[in-house]
Amino acid sequence: MKRIEAVNDFVVKFANVNGSGSASANELFAKSFLRMGVPVSPRNIFPSNIQGLPTWYEVRVTEKGYLGRRGGVDLLVAMNPQTWDRDVAEIEPGGYLLYDSTKPLPASKLRADVHAIGVPLTEMCNAAYGDPRERQLLKNIMYVGVLAALIGIDPATIAELVGEQYKGKEKLLTPNLDAFRKGYRYAQEHLDDALGLRVRRAANVGDRIFVDGNSAAALGCLYGGATVCAWYPITPSSSVAEAFQKYCSKLRVDKETGENRFAIVQAEDELASIGMVVGAGWNGARAFTATSGPGVSLMAEFIGLAYFAEIPVTIIDVQRGGPSTGMPTRTQQADLLSCAYASHGDTKHVLLFPEDPHECFEFAAQALDLADRLQTPVFLMTDLDIGMNQRLTAPFRWDDSRRYDRGKVMTARMLEDGREFGRYLDVDGDGIPYRTWPGTHPSRGAYFTRGTTKDAYARYSEAGPDYVANVQRLLKKFETAKALVPAAVERRAAQPARVGAIYYGSTSPAMSEAIDQLEAREMPLDTLRLRAFPFGDEVARFVAAHDTLFVVEQNRDAQLRTMLVNELGVDPARLVPVLHYDGTPITARFIVEAIAERLSGANVKPLKRGKVA
Repeated sequence: MKRIEAVNDFVVKFANVNGSGSASANELFAKSFLRMGVPVSPRNIFPSNIQGLPTWYEVRVTEKGYLGRRGGVDLLVAMNPQTWDRDVAEIEPGGYLLYDSTKPLPASKLRADVHAIGVPLTEMCNAAYGDPRERQLLKNIMYVGVLAALIGIDPATIAELVGEQYKGKEKLLTPNLDAFRKGYRYAQEHLDDALGLRVRRAANVGDRIFVDGNSAAALGCLYGGATVCAWYPITPSSSVAEAFQKYCSKLRVDKETGENRFAIVQAEDELASIGMVVGAGWNGARAFTATSGPGVSLMAEFIGLAYFAEIPVTIIDVQRGGPSTGMPTRTQQADLLSCAYASHGDTKHVLLFPEDPHECFEFAAQALDLADRLQTPVFLMTDLDIGMNQRLTAPFRWDDSRRYDRGKVMTARMLEDGREFGRYLDVDGDGIPYRTWPGTHPSRGAYFTRGTTKDAYARYSEAGPDYVANVQRLLKKFETAKALVPAAVERRAAQPARVGAIYYGSTSPAMSEAIDQLEAREMPLDTLRLRAFPFGDEVARFVAAHDTLFVVEQNRDAQLRTMLVNELGVDPARLVPVLHYDGTPITARFIVEAIAERLSGANVKPLKRGKVA
């Protein structure tokens, strides 16, 4: 039987039971590769209950630095009998199955084209430890010991990580190190050359950091000047507010008085949380909320108020599988339409699409600037894959000389000098009016904030011309936003290409690898990574330059494709949807197969240099 042989390029998947204590051991395994200088990209796939259902942890090891899911599994660590058949089916031919062999397995449970590696983990734990709960927990670190010996992970690296994890907790540190060593010794003594997957020290991690997108977004909000956060708990966004609380407690407490220079409110529901954020924005504070699709649905009325009354609001939407309750612990990019046009009536909202934690940090701070500058709701569109999974990313940078863009705020001095103030008066031609903050002046600059129709001076009006002038100005403001939001990133193929692909957000890591694989098949592809809505002029130019465009996204209804057709007037026949929506992060293999099948069927060839299509 053939076997997979690979160095620094393989996929390990753990199949566990939720609540069994496997998460910390699996994460420790992933981090060990980083300590050896080899890039790694782990993904935690977990159930929405607390305990008992299946959970998986997939570790992509690749010296080349690809951070998306590849597709397929080279080594499965099978610790959950409930999902055995399904898990074993994922292993690549010639791959490996590591399992607890305490109880013999019938031959029907194994695959003839997969190398089975049995380790009596339960038997070993029962012999060494007395407490039943301790046995269960230590079985996890024991299989990490087995893997370390088989793959070639430096045991000192694991010991260092265990020491960091249980620093100051000697009662936990000692048995964990003991269980790790027992597993390591067993593999050395009984499993010689059982595995063809090896790790070799490299230097490909560099100065990159290992962080999740929710923590990055929270830190971006803090550096971006947010002082108010109102939220209601919902998976997968809750850790945004929790991280913001942690960072504020360190960095936003007055050193002299000990007073908090921030306000964080866990509201009674999503409607209350967005209401508080709208109120704080109206009052001049930088405020945000974090939620997911169901929360956005509930917030729609207040979002419409903020849009029409022109109040700065930042909303971090960590998308998950929908509709309704949907798949709370699975990832999707399925909120584009509901956010871009949130609320009833004619609305258009600014959306930012970060690809990784680094952009979560940058775009969170930028969202607060944009909300103030444009006086409107701004959405940071992340998702569970980015938000809750740790990822290698460029270190965060912040220029201490940077000044917050508060937009057009009329001061007391300006009012005293006789400047005309009309709350909804477009004086500069960009659609953005001046605003005042409460208490700016004792007798000037006041206005009535309303969600009803009004004239340029905020006076109630049902006159058709006043309404039309107002909503047309809002469209002009949205047009102004095109020059302010992050521009799309274009990548030209090595050879001139007649086809292109458009993608965004968490699809980016898998897409980067897919592009390389397609070029290796002589299927060159120009690509455009969207980073914001409204779409800038560069998007229209890219679309116009290609006959066929693949639109790669993670939802059923091709929502980005719909927006491209709606906003740019593109012929739908030119936009080929590539859709992945089973709740797991998209893989490079899925993208390559979808695009290659279409290109092969169309017999598309690369253009010769100097020629045009």
